[in-house]
Parts: sequence; C-alpha cells; structure tokens
Amino acid sequence: MGPAQFTDATVCIGCKACEVACKQWNQLPDDGYHFSGMSSDNSVALGASIWRHVEFIERRCRWGQRSGDFSWFMMSDVCKHCKRAGCLESCPTGAIIRTEFETVDVQPDICNGWIYCVVACPFGVIDRLEDDGLAWKCTLCYDRLKDNMEPPCAKACPTNSIIYGEVDELRQKAKARVEELHERGIVDGERGKQLGMNAGSRQVPQCGGCASPQGQSGRRVLLHPPEKNGRNLRDRFTERLIQAHDPLK
Repeated sequence: MGPAQFTDATVCIGCKACEVACKQWNQLPDDGYHFSGMSSDNSVALGASIWRHVEFIERRCRWGQRSGDFSWFMMSDVCKHCKRAGCLESCPTGAIIRTEFETVDVQPDICNGWIYCVVACPFGVIDRLEDDGLAWKCTLCYDRLKDNMEPPCAKACPTNSIIYGEVDELRQKAKARVEELHERGIVDGERGKQLGMNAGSRQVPQCGGCASPQGQSGRRVLLHPPEKNGRNLRDRFTERLIQAHDPLK
C-alpha cells in the first residue's frame, strides 16, 4: 500500500532533531532566527519552509495527575499525504500530483502561487513561500523514496518516535502500541469507564489514523484527543482562509 510514517507522541522528547534533519536534507531556508516567546517553540507552526514541526503543548499537571506540577507534551507534526487531498483537488494548474509512492507532491515549475491549496488544507500544512511566491510542503523525501531510503526525520529521531515503513506494518505497530499503553493503565475515557477507572486519572493515548496515502498511513499515538493538540483544525482552517483573502498577505 506504499510507504508511510508512524508517529508515537508518547516517546517524543521535543529535541527537534527531525526538524533539523528535514531542513538540512531539503535545504530549506531559515525562518529568521526569531524568538517567538511561545514557550520553547520558535518554529511555531508548519509552513513553506518548515515541513516538520514539533509542537510544545503546555500541560497543567504531570502525567497521571489531575493537578500539580507543570509539564510539557511534545508532538511532531507533518503533512499527512491525504488519500483525498484537499490541496491536490483544489489546485487549478495541476501542480500538485500523487506520486507512484501514493504521496502528494508539489511541482514548483508548474505552481503559480494561487494558494487555493493553502486554503483547502485543513491541517495547515502547505503554505506559500514569500521569496518565490510558490507553495511548498513535505514530500516525504521523494528523492530518498526512489532509492528506498528512510526519510531523514525518522532516521534522526533518537527515541524512534517517528518510524518509517509500509502502511500495513505500521498500522499493526500503532495498534500494538495503544494496547501496550492500555495495559500500563494509560487509557482513554471510554476504555477507562470499561475498566472502572477515573477517566481523569490518566491522559489519553489514542491511535489516530491521520488521512494519508491509502487513508491511514500517517498513524500516530496521541496523549490527547486531536482537538486538544494545539489549535482546533477548524480554527486553523478559518485563520488560513482569512490570510488567503487578505490583500496585505
């Protein structure tokens, strides 16, 4: 069914090695070396020059506690390479294609920067680069896929939070990981009710099938429901819709 990546947020330590490796391999431009003031996250969000982004999500208590010490939750985000990709379907020039590996890629020589793709992506992945006016995003390192090589983000991850492989294989790994977390007492709300546990006693591990090649290749294990990981997707879409129609942008 094609190559894919499985992201296990439960072992992400926020080192951003994946971000650096992505930048180096794809020779992406810097982002101004600015201090965002938003926790320890200075890359802030995915964009035309940030193809992989590690979110730093503030939590008011430690894992397994309902109150107390402050803690972090880190999650590495990237393009989902959707099975039904909004960016691909909305592109008026045919610049965005599906490759032989079932990934979604942008052809810069055909892109004319109309940014319909930017508005159509509900995950806030693709964006237009100010320098050249073209849309850019993660390619799942198409050049490495052709040589059967692991993407640099997965290769650089020191905790194996990002695992590269075939869709079916990763689907089984994701399922097994969630079962392992459940056995350790880390459960979601419904599972907690079945086990007679307090749903608020543990944070939530969920196996989320993000839309990607063949529908579910970008699987990840989350500690919160998706709407609590950063901003709600609807908010991201609305924000990008406003930006896309702002003549000053």
